[in-house]
Amino acid sequence: MGSFTATVARPTGTNVILRIRTFSAIVGSGFRRHATYRQAAVAGVVTNTVFGFLRCYVLLAAVGAAGTVAGYDRAQLATFVWVGQGLLAVILLWGWTELADRIRTGEIAADLLRPIHPVTSYLATDLGRAGWAAFSRLLPPVLVGPLFFDVYLPQRAATGPLFVFSVLVAVLLCFGCRYLVNATAYWLYDVRGAMILWTLCSGVLAGLYFPLRFLPDGLLRPLWLITPFPSLFQTPLDVLVERDPPATQLELVGLQVGWAVAILLLCRLVQRRAERRMVVQGG
Repeated sequence: MGSFTATVARPTGTNVILRIRTFSAIVGSGFRRHATYRQAAVAGVVTNTVFGFLRCYVLLAAVGAAGTVAGYDRAQLATFVWVGQGLLAVILLWGWTELADRIRTGEIAADLLRPIHPVTSYLATDLGRAGWAAFSRLLPPVLVGPLFFDVYLPQRAATGPLFVFSVLVAVLLCFGCRYLVNATAYWLYDVRGAMILWTLCSGVLAGLYFPLRFLPDGLLRPLWLITPFPSLFQTPLDVLVERDPPATQLELVGLQVGWAVAILLLCRLVQRRAERRMVVQGG
């Protein structure tokens, strides 16, 4: 009996274009899907604005008569708070359980039959959601804050593009972290414990409740280097308020990119292991 060698054809230009079109279509559908929840968007804007006033007054009180705290002046802290309130919905630290729900109900089987990888599909949908949130949830707090507080405007021409890129990387990184938390449902079935732990850690360690620069260096440096949490929230805001010199900003964004790549690759690895587990169990 003769032997044969199986080869995998390299992607052609047509296939690449088709994949890009498919990915773009899913991004667009994610945008339209979340754009239908307009009342929820309005309620979220009102909530974020109210908490923006509370957080801003608390942090400004920490400045006191000194004028600065942890390297931030009053205007930088105001910008940190109000842009952060808008980014909360764009980056979406918590509140997404769709993957875990589909695993629990068994609907994930339909996702595995589709020609596009589940990680890629959910990522494209999440980018569409983030795009809608950038219009509906980010802009209002950014416009309200300067009406009541003196805010910091970037002084360097490169800060704007670097901030936008940093936010995009933060969206990718946060999606990867949320995907991993949801994927624990393949093994745990009930992911409420993992969700609670993620909610606590991401809120405190990402810089949502207070700037992480308030922490001592002995705690801040290990937290920044060995965990992805500061790259979710703290890094984009520090880039915007120009807390560091340009070289340090690039280093922080580079670290952010490294975490995003590592986490997304880990998502694919976990998804592959989960699929093998389902096959072994006869799923």
